[in-house]
Amino acid sequence: MNALRSPELDETDWKILAELQSDARLSFNELSRRIHLSAPAVAERVRRLEESGVIAGYGARVDPAKAGQPLLAFIQLRCSLSRCLLKTTGADDFPEIAEVHKLSGEHCSMLKVRAASLGHLEGLIERLGEHGELRTHIVLSTQYDDRPLAPTTPDREVSDSAGWARPGR
Repeated sequence: MNALRSPELDETDWKILAELQSDARLSFNELSRRIHLSAPAVAERVRRLEESGVIAGYGARVDPAKAGQPLLAFIQLRCSLSRCLLKTTGADDFPEIAEVHKLSGEHCSMLKVRAASLGHLEGLIERLGEHGELRTHIVLSTQYDDRPLAPTTPDREVSDSAGWARPGR
């Protein structure tokens, strides 16, 4: 299989992925019972999903607040040319950064950060500010998080944009 092309996932693959995203510790026997397929067939499909990279790994879900990092913030960063965060630092320099996303538009990066206190967050913001302009958003509460991946319909109907047409057209 071409490493750059993702495999075609069928309905059974998506059932396996849904169950493993819900509980990655399921045995092949329990997984086979839930999706109505033999344990050896389930094991082969899981192996194929792992080898193709669809299943990227397994891990424990940790509650950040209970682990001492209750504050969550998103920081948009517009780096100075000579101080790009991604070129002048490494992940070990900022253990508070949970995710880094490169962006198009006004800012070059979106950082998801966790902190133990407002003072801790303030110090992190000051350190990050050395790399450029920041826009910080502190999360007050999270209403919906960590949605499992599910199949999508990329070719669905697109609604008419007639309401956005100029009058008289």
